Amino acid sequence: MKLNGISDNPGSSAERMRVGRGIGSGKGKTAGRGVKGQKARTGVAIKGFEGGQMPLHRRLPKRGFWNPFSVDYNEVNLGRIQQAVDSGKLDASAPVTLESLIAAGVVSKARDGVKILGNGELTAKLAFEVASASKSAVAAIEKAGGSVRLLVAVAEA
Repeated sequence: MKLNGISDNPGSSAERMRVGRGIGSGKGKTAGRGVKGQKARTGVAIKGFEGGQMPLHRRLPKRGFWNPFSVDYNEVNLGRIQQAVDSGKLDASAPVTLESLIAAGVVSKARDGVKILGNGELTAKLAFEVASASKSAVAAIEKAGGSVRLLVAVAEA
């Protein structure tokens, strides 16, 4: 192969259309822009403009509220954790953390931490280090001989 023998595939690039060069070219006079008016000129940016009518994005009411302090936990049931322990994906001797749950494939992404929920049966003695846990989950973990350490400080009411 030689550098002077390299070329594009046929039809891969089109020649630039020369507009405004006489009516015989097919793109003369108005150069494909129609006739007169704002959009025939250069530098037009009228997204959302409806000819003076109140635009749709201003006619519709605003809805909702975004709470900047909201938390998005990965919610994991005890049954799913027991399943991971039984299949050997989760080590029962090491503490159960967000990182260990991601490594075991129980949780896909980190988000704001893990919340343990009490659905399912837990038989393994596990030490949890998580952001949050429901009361039923804490009761089931302690019944199985495990412990729960919450990483996020809970505001007392």
